[in-house]
Amino acid sequence: MGKEIPADFFVTKLNEAKVHFERALDCKHTEFDDLYPYMIEHPQFFWYKRYVAWSELLTIVKLCNELEISWQEQFSHQQAEYIQKRVMSSKVLDYWFETNDSKEHVG
Repeated sequence: MGKEIPADFFVTKLNEAKVHFERALDCKHTEFDDLYPYMIEHPQFFWYKRYVAWSELLTIVKLCNELEISWQEQFSHQQAEYIQKRVMSSKVLDYWFETNDSKEHVG
């Protein structure tokens, strides 16, 4: 069979996905901008960029759940609840950082 993947690989990927989502929320540069530079000219760009980052985050959380790898401690309690509900609502967009202990945005 294939080689075994260490649990810290998924934690690293989870943190990368979290940073990607937070950068998308803050309208900061992500690799999505490099893949689709023409999208910047379209008003729906930032919505779509956030949707892509949210989907990536949910996918990695789903893999963590299936592999029984704990992921909740990487997020505030409220953020973990948003993720478990899976829907990127206006509440998620408006209050993602409000529930952060540090209340700092990604640099």
